[in-house]
Amino acid sequence: MRVQRMVHVLDAPDLHAESAFWAALLDGTVDAEDDWHSVVVDGEWRMGFQLAPDHVRPVWPDGPQQQQVHLDLWVDDFAEAHRRALALGATLLRAAEDPETTDEVFQVYADPAGHPFCLCRGPLPAAGATP
Repeated sequence: MRVQRMVHVLDAPDLHAESAFWAALLDGTVDAEDDWHSVVVDGEWRMGFQLAPDHVRPVWPDGPQQQQVHLDLWVDDFAEAHRRALALGATLLRAAEDPETTDEVFQVYADPAGHPFCLCRGPLPAAGATP
């Protein structure tokens, strides 16, 4: 068996806010339906968002409603990615100790629905390796 496509799907109470955030962060576009939005980047479907009116925002890192999944995004310009994420509505959850001088950086944010994600800088994981 070969997986031909993998798409990350997030539940959200406000599909417009959630899909617009990720489309802007990934330089993509939104394809919107009533209870489902897709984000397309460079002609490829990258993320999906399912309407979940009763979605409970996760409390990172150890709240009563814990995260169940998060995304790590390796970026080529960490400072610009940080500014862009915040401008689009992300919340900084945990800052890296010294992102300007550290070789490897993982900084934790929440998207508009509260889903944690990391902006990362440093060596990319080798193919088949677990980060």
